[in-house]
Amino acid sequence: MKMTLPSGTNAVIEKPVSNRREQGLVIIPDVMGLRPLFHDMVKRLAIEWDIPVCSFELYPGSEHLNVEERLETASRLEDARVIGDAIEAADATQSEQVGILGFCMGGMYTLKTVSSQRFSKHCSFYGMIRVPKAWKSESQSEPMDCLQEGDADSVLAIVGSEDTWTPKEDVNLLSASGVTVISYKEADHGFVHDSSRPAHRPLDAEDAWMKAKSWVLGSS
Repeated sequence: MKMTLPSGTNAVIEKPVSNRREQGLVIIPDVMGLRPLFHDMVKRLAIEWDIPVCSFELYPGSEHLNVEERLETASRLEDARVIGDAIEAADATQSEQVGILGFCMGGMYTLKTVSSQRFSKHCSFYGMIRVPKAWKSESQSEPMDCLQEGDADSVLAIVGSEDTWTPKEDVNLLSASGVTVISYKEADHGFVHDSSRPAHRPLDAEDAWMKAKSWVLGSS
């Protein structure tokens, strides 16, 4: 179901038939933002995980931008706005506690949300561990700094060993901070969430989804 967050950002939310409220979930999309892929993901996880799920647009008011334009203007994104929208999305689930997961750029922001101390569990799918040089600005804090302001032990980072957006030296820093890191051998960027991408690896994706569910819900 489409909705608008108090900030004015477009979002989608789905609630399970059981109407359970013990646990909710927020999804931060990749750089291309809220689109049918994430509408379907929100619906699927609400059913399969039996929890309320909410996702929102990363570039509110600029949904028309293509991927190159979004990457070129990433430095204009403001942590305060993105993290604020994530918190408003969490509130929209009306759940006792809320986990969060994100993909690519959304995975980077998932790491940053640790500083808000709003979320019970965090799962970053191949999120940038350091802000890419072209995206740096006064409104962009470093994920590693944000991890120091909250509980790094609440974070699961899923990465691919061949992903140049998450180089090995950065992954090592992440592990040293207390984050649980799972690296998939020979996997490249975006191997889990979008089956239309050449990088998609079905078996690894299935395993990663199971690990994310266990992490967020605390199940085995």
